[in-house]
Parts: sequence; structure tokens; C-alpha cells
Amino acid sequence: MDATTLARWQFASTTVYHFLIVPLSIGLTALVAVMQTLAYLKRATPAGEVWDRSSRFWGRIMLVIFALGVVTGIVQEFQFGMNWSAYSRFVGDIFGAPLAMEGLIAFFLESTFLGLWIFGRDILTPRLHLASIWLAALGTTISAYFILAANSFMQHPVGLVYDAAKHRVELTSIWKVLFNSTQLVTFPHTILAAFMTGSAILLSVSAWHLRRDGELVDLVHRKVAGLAVGVLLVSVVGVSIVGHIQGQIMTDQQPMKMAAAEALWNTDDHAPFSLFAYADVSQGHNKIDITVPDGLSILAKNRPGATVQGINQVQAAEAAKYGPGSYIPVVWLAYWCFRLMIGFGVLAGLVAFGVFVQWRRGKLTTSPRMLRLATWTVALPLAANSAGWLFTETARQPWLVYGLLKTSSGVSTNVSSGVVLASLIGFSALYGVLGVICFRMVRRIAIEGPATTLPPPPGSDVIDEPVLSLV
Repeated sequence: MDATTLARWQFASTTVYHFLIVPLSIGLTALVAVMQTLAYLKRATPAGEVWDRSSRFWGRIMLVIFALGVVTGIVQEFQFGMNWSAYSRFVGDIFGAPLAMEGLIAFFLESTFLGLWIFGRDILTPRLHLASIWLAALGTTISAYFILAANSFMQHPVGLVYDAAKHRVELTSIWKVLFNSTQLVTFPHTILAAFMTGSAILLSVSAWHLRRDGELVDLVHRKVAGLAVGVLLVSVVGVSIVGHIQGQIMTDQQPMKMAAAEALWNTDDHAPFSLFAYADVSQGHNKIDITVPDGLSILAKNRPGATVQGINQVQAAEAAKYGPGSYIPVVWLAYWCFRLMIGFGVLAGLVAFGVFVQWRRGKLTTSPRMLRLATWTVALPLAANSAGWLFTETARQPWLVYGLLKTSSGVSTNVSSGVVLASLIGFSALYGVLGVICFRMVRRIAIEGPATTLPPPPGSDVIDEPVLSLV
């Protein structure tokens, strides 16, 4: 493989790995804040103690996942200057602004107030301690906003002027970059997916304990399972609605991406939604295509008679505009990633609905099959997130910055294939070790469950009671 292909593999592998952690961190931090808020509001009742134990228990898992996210995120950003220096020179004047804001504003909030939350439980007042976890959650959300603003610029470049002499783009409006139309739908879609992922891990762990302990299960797991099911159902609906809007914007801004997602080879004014297709790429048509009539036209533009551009026509238009070459992404990858993203998300919602129905019937703890299925819920949004990211990035090819810079022009010219291959192998091994450590730590904490008693108050002489450590 050449250096460009290897650099793409390295960026894809590290980003997919990092993006397994990011939604968990965002969703869990906010949900732990919700638990602690309920504990504060109900502090004078038995329910307050239950929610306090819940926030402490899930806070431990959140911190392990958050730590892995920090480590993998650092490696992620360093690749821009190492393997993609030509890209960094081309777009650095714009791309660097939201990334700098993310570091100076969002990461400051995350790290500072998460530290206060960890070490200030017995020092800060309950209200200030509660505020610290909410500010940390706000920091994770703001961090996502700035990073997604940078990525949205790659999908739909705005707020720029192209300097042909320097062969680079220069910023003309930071506000256009931060409030890009692509960004305004990508951000809520990602945050809702994060809540979906965070609630799924709550449901998975709680379902495991409910299945193991039955009616004797700790009340913490009952309460958390109820919270998880509600958040998961709402977030699945929200992701679907925002995703529909995002698909319509994508159709206008990147017609090739939507055409590839549906294996639509020729422009159609009653475009069908494809359920299963097998294509002959060299001939530009599908050999097999099972469809729903007018489905894609409705999905893309809300009208059964709306015209949707096909791959062949978009290829011809882009070749005429940008020069000879192929502007068709890997169609089978875009097609199946799009369906896996939707399919795994829908399955997560169905599992949550099944748990809700059994709960309402009062038969949840006597439904071992439902609980066994719910134990694996967290795998579904994680798979949906990965498929969604792969679709978003690979279906934009051959562009790094759509319409401005091709991927082949963005790689570092002085980095050899051997160097990239060595770093790819090294990072893969390192990430593998970190992943095993993180999984084992989370699994151990999850199996142990919450502490049966709360830590003794500061200055207490009690030394033989178990103390719940957050670190």
C-alpha cells in the first residue's frame, strides 16, 4: 500500500476507536449529573440515598471511559501534523480555529470541573459539588460542538476565500463556520446518539443485575434501568427525526453521498428506497435491486415525485466541474454503512421498547430472555455510531474538503509508507492493550455493583466500613 492508503487506514482506525469512547463519555457524564441532581432534590428521602449511590457507582465507570477518551483523542489530533501536513497547510487557517476553541474552552471546563467533582465531594457544598458535574457535562457537549464544526466544514466548506497563489483557504467568517447549516443538524444528531449510547450502557449493566438477582436486585439497578429506558426511547426518536433532516441537507450539499447510500445510479423523479441491491459498478447499474417505490424521494425531499440525482449524472457533473477522474466513493461501503447505522439504532429502540412493555406488565424480573437481550443493548448504538461515522467520511471520497481538496492531495509528502505502517501497527497494538484494560476495569466495577453503604462523613472514626473510591 502507498502512504496515502496507509494514512487513511490509520486515521480511520484511530477515529473509529476514539468514537466508541466519545458518545459514552458525553452521554454518561450528563446521565451521572442527572442522577446526582435527583439525589440532591430527594436528599431527605430514601430515594435520595439510592440516587446518590447510583451517581457514585456510575461515576466510577464514567471516569474510566473518560480517561481512555483523553488518551485516544490526543493521538487523533497529532495525525493532522504528522500524516496530513498538506491538508493542515491548506485548511489550517480555518480548521485550527474550532479546535483551538475546543481546547481552550471546552477541555478546560471538562478537566477543571471533573477534577473538582472527583476531589471536592467532601470539601465543596452539595450544591457546588452538583454544579461541578453539570459544568463538566457542559464541557463535553461544547467540546463536541467545536469538533463537529471543524468536521462540518470538511463536508460543506463555508466562511472562506481561496488563495490560489498560496494554495490554501483563509477564514473570512468564524460565525459561518460555527453555524454552518451542516453543523446545525450534525450536532444534535451526535448528542442524541451520545444519550442513546450512554443510556444503553446503563440498561445493559442494570439488566445483567436484574437477571442475576431477580426480585432481590439492588434498588439502584431498578431506578437506573427505568431512567435508561426512558432516555433511550426518547433519544432513538430524536436521532431518527434529526437524521431525516440531516439526510435532506446532505442530498442538497453532497448529492453523490445520498446517491451512493441508496445505490441510485441514474437520476429519478420517483426514486425508490433500496432494501437490497447488488451492483455492477463498472457498468453503472444494479443487477439486483429490491425497492420501496418513491421511498428515496420522500426521504430526501419529503415528496414522492421529487427528483433525486443518480451516481452517473453526479459523476459527469463533477468531472466537468473539477476535471477528469472518478468522483464515485466505494458504493457498497456507503450503501451498507447507511443501513447498518439505521438498523442498529432501530434495534436499540426496539429492545428498549420491549423492556418498557415488560416493565409496565410487572414481568421484567421474570423475563430472563428479555433481560439477556437487554444486557447486550450497549453494542447496538456503538455499532450504529461506527457505521454512521464510516458512512459520513468514506462516502465523501475522493474529497477531504468537499469540492476544494482531494484526499490524495492532503497527505504528507515526506512520510514514507514504512513509517506510516510502523506507526499504524504500534498504535493498533497500544489501543488494543488500552481497550482490554478499560474493558476489564469497567466490567469489574459493573459486576461489583454500587456500594451497599455510603462512605463515612469526613472526620468519622469509622474505619471498618467500605469506602467507595471514585478513582
